[in-house]
Amino acid sequence: MKLIIVRHGDPDYEHDALTDTGKIEAKLTAERLKAHPGIAAFYVSPLGRAQATAQYTLDALGREAETLPWLREFHAPILHPDTGDVRVPWDWLPGYWTTEPAFYDKDKWAQTEIMREYGVGDEAQRVYEGLDAVLAKHGYVREGMVYRAEKPNTDTIVFFCHFGVECVMLAHLIGASPMVLWHGLCAAPTAITVLSTEERRAGIASFRINTFGDTGHLYAAGREPSFSARFCETFGNTAERHD
Repeated sequence: MKLIIVRHGDPDYEHDALTDTGKIEAKLTAERLKAHPGIAAFYVSPLGRAQATAQYTLDALGREAETLPWLREFHAPILHPDTGDVRVPWDWLPGYWTTEPAFYDKDKWAQTEIMREYGVGDEAQRVYEGLDAVLAKHGYVREGMVYRAEKPNTDTIVFFCHFGVECVMLAHLIGASPMVLWHGLCAAPTAITVLSTEERRAGIASFRINTFGDTGHLYAAGREPSFSARFCETFGNTAERHD
């Protein structure tokens, strides 16, 4: 089985919608996915920017998607000890989070005092359980760190969602800390991530990331990916986002 995870297009966060650029990105994504064979199901976040992105693909294919509440952007606001303000948990300055060894551990990251205080681990567990329920529906049942292939298949399922929740999903599938993925990966608007199952022994499957954050469909149309999700490449570049 293959999983395709699509981040929404360039966002207008104030109105939970797409910018004009985001709409173009979503149309180009639809053209790419339209040519993909064997898509068994579509799942989408309830938030407007993801719904709008998905709609271009659904309209192009004459399909419908199931809206899943747990696919909304990862929601666990946290008081950041390095800045003193409330932020999402994937927006920490590296000088702080990298000094805590537990943040690199797939289990211990959620057991740190600040993560427990703000319920971040509980929110992650909600995502883990939601994802596993979908995979079980499609024939793969979680057992420890692998999946029992009850109905092995070559179907493709597509998720339209957000960067923060995508990293939590990937962390669950490959056995990693979301903190490392949140701060070490960057998915531009409409970036496409693909995972495949590997069943090297009968009935035992794991997921492997084939591509992460692919924006080839944008470059093929002569467009640079939107800057959203990134920070400045060099501190002296005042035209890019610093904090």
